[in-house]
This record gives sequence, structure tokens and C-alpha cells, in this order.
Amino acid sequence: MIKLGDIATFVNGYAFKPNEWDTKGFPIIRIQNLNNLNQTFNYYSGDIDEKYLVTKGDILISWSASIGVFEWDREDSVLNQHIFKVNFDKIKMNITYFKFMVSIALKRAMQYMHGSTMKHITKGYFDAIEIPVPSLEIQQKIATILDKAQSLIDKRKEQIEACDELVKSLFYEMFGDPGTNPMKWPEGTIRDIVSEVKYGTSKPAVEGGKYKYLRMNNITYNGFLDVSNLKYIDIPDKEIEKCIVRNGDVLFNRTNSKELVGKTCVFDLDEPMVIAGYIIRVRMNEKALPEYLSAILNSKYGKETLYGMCKAIVGQANINAQELQDIRVFIPPIELQKKYVKFTKQVDKFKFEMEQSLKELENNFNSLMQRAFKGELF
Repeated sequence: MIKLGDIATFVNGYAFKPNEWDTKGFPIIRIQNLNNLNQTFNYYSGDIDEKYLVTKGDILISWSASIGVFEWDREDSVLNQHIFKVNFDKIKMNITYFKFMVSIALKRAMQYMHGSTMKHITKGYFDAIEIPVPSLEIQQKIATILDKAQSLIDKRKEQIEACDELVKSLFYEMFGDPGTNPMKWPEGTIRDIVSEVKYGTSKPAVEGGKYKYLRMNNITYNGFLDVSNLKYIDIPDKEIEKCIVRNGDVLFNRTNSKELVGKTCVFDLDEPMVIAGYIIRVRMNEKALPEYLSAILNSKYGKETLYGMCKAIVGQANINAQELQDIRVFIPPIELQKKYVKFTKQVDKFKFEMEQSLKELENNFNSLMQRAFKGELF
């Protein structure tokens, strides 16, 4: 085991001030640019020490707030603070092996993170973290195995994303663009296709509550129900029907940031749950299926419409039940909607199988990583 500080030199990025940002020059790599490839850049056009320059192939380690190891694969840029650039100037290392081993070591180190508003690892603690350093030949063998395992995970994720894209493309093929209605379907508002619209409860969650409690984080931006992190709540029997959701209800997140307000999904579980006050429960009438309404609100048209309804609001945005029902939609024949839903359920079944396979691949990868760290692979 060798300390990271004895393997390489870790250069912290430059503390750029907002008044130094520009619209041209070198992109400034911030933590959000590492975690999200679609995140926009700020730029810097002044003079800067070349130690802060980042080129393709450089290894970067974010050590504050979001901790991780990354290989830069974009244009020449400059490095912001809270990110280390790795200079391999002390020991010869296989770069891929190094990335994997440091990733494990950082996960183990997270329990020692400090900071009240931003979690971070101190430089002294970071330099003292140890990783196994076998011969370069063994490093290469381990890197090859782990790289292949990671590649299988990446491919499975691509297949899962392809399922979602397939459903989206089918919607446009069957119904056309919701924003322009090229197929000339009858038009109306959401009010015309719903039978009931109710708010959730404002009561707080409690330990050991009787009912599972859905909050706004249980609806994903892409339109799926996520029950991986649930709270519980007690509701008096006389109030339960006002805020309980059942299979087939549409859930609409009415309060959030303006980018996230309007998250929508279909509740497709058989176990009834209770919704929080920031969620609206929508029940459909005979003119439309819940999956159709969810698809409309999760389409490009739906996202842009919802964003436009609250773009002038600072802080938390809100779309109330009346405003939701005023949104214009086209209303295709119910039989066509049924064909669409039948297809989506077939895709969902395949997607579920892919997700189960992904879990197995990730478990296998994590096992390989632990064995590699302990020196048990070779």
C-alpha cells in the first residue's frame, strides 16, 4: 500500500472570481461540468499559470461536495478550485488502474469528510490515503478486467436509455408533436380529460407511520416513480381518501424549482400510498389514459409549457391545480391511446429486465473492485 501523496502531485484548481468569468477563452472546469456533460461552462480569457491548464487525458479528482475521479476528454480548459489535477511525477502508474483504485479509496474515505455546508476531504488526509500499487504488468491486467466490466455496465445503461427514447419516438409517430398537432386531433385542455384533481396532505412524516409517503423527490424529471427513498405518515381514516393514491393516478409535482416544477408520473403500484401537499393527484375520465397525460407533460412541449408558466418566478415555483387544468392538449381517440400504452408496457417489461441485469453487473463490478483493492485478483 502506498500513500497517494507518494504516487503523484495533486494540484488544486484556481479560485476564479465571478467577475473574472467571460464568454470566450478557456472553459472553466467546475464540479458540475464533471458530473453533467450538458452543464454550461463559464470562460476565462486572462493570463493564468499553466499548472491550472487541463488537456485531454488528464485525471481530475473532485474533493469537495461531490467526490469522484474523472478523465478529461474535452478541449483544453482551466481548472477551478475544489478539483485536483493529477501529475504523475513520482511513480509510474497505469492510469486506468489508478482511477479505479482511487475511486474505491475515496468511497471508503467519505466517512471522514468534513465541512458543514460542503463536504470535503482535507489535503493532508487525501495525501495520506493509501492504495495498492502492484507491478505495472499486474496493474494492466487488473485495469483490463475492470474496464471490461465497466464497459458492460455502460452498454446496459445505454440499452435502458434506448428504451425510453423508443417510447418517446413512438409517441411522436402515433400522435405527432403536441405543440403543433400536425394530425389535427381534437383540441382541449387537461380539464377536459380529467375527472378529479386533488392536493396531497400537509401533515409531516412520522417514524413508523401506517402509510408510505410520496414526496416530490419520488417523481423523477424523466417521468418515473422512484420509491427507493420513502418516508411514512399517519392519516386519520376520515381524511385518507383525500390524499391517497392508487394504481392509475397521475402525480404532478406542483411546487419546486422552475426547472423541476411539473414533474409528472403515473402511479403504477398496487399498494396505495399517501402524497404530500406539493403533489397533485389527477384522475382521468373516459377521454384519456393516465399514461397519455404523463407522456404529454413529459414531452418537449410539456416541459417548455410548464417552464414558461413560471419562468418569471424567483426561488420556488408553483403551478396550482387550476393552472394545470388550463394547459392545452390534443385528444386523440382512446383506442389509439390504448395501442400506445400497450406498446409502452411491452417496452417497460424489457426495460425492467435490463435494469435487473444492470444490478447484477454492478454487483459483479463492485466485487471485482474490492478483490482488486485487496490484491485478490492476481
